[in-house]
Amino acid sequence: MASAENSTYEGFTAEERAAMKEHAQEQKKAARRGSRADKAAEAERDVLAKIAEMQDSDRIMAERVHAVVKANAPVLAPKLWYGMPAYALDGRVVCFFQSAAKFKARYATLGFNDAAKLDEGSMWATAFALTEVTDEVEARIAALVKQAVS
Repeated sequence: MASAENSTYEGFTAEERAAMKEHAQEQKKAARRGSRADKAAEAERDVLAKIAEMQDSDRIMAERVHAVVKANAPVLAPKLWYGMPAYALDGRVVCFFQSAAKFKARYATLGFNDAAKLDEGSMWATAFALTEVTDEVEARIAALVKQAVS
């Protein structure tokens, strides 16, 4: 067992703390909304507003991912999840987009949670690095989100 002196854990980064605060605010805001239709419409507006705030390359990729998910998995409802665009089925996040700039990463990420039905034998990917969204990448995302909700 490592002692506290040898531990390299320094707590959450500023970006991680900010994401957790955003998540808490999202939960409070969702609890205050009115009807189910109002909640869905406001959640989509929140996602689109968050995408609009992103830096150029992240924003372009997030816009394309959003369009592909909406077109190929209309059962998924857009919502914010830790301050990032996400898509949920019955309230459970299936997939999400994480911008590179938010966590000062080299690439953006399209991730899938346990609710996604991407099982492929004993091992499969649950996150994909994105540096740009080409027509080929769009086709791959479309296939993944269709499989995730099938």
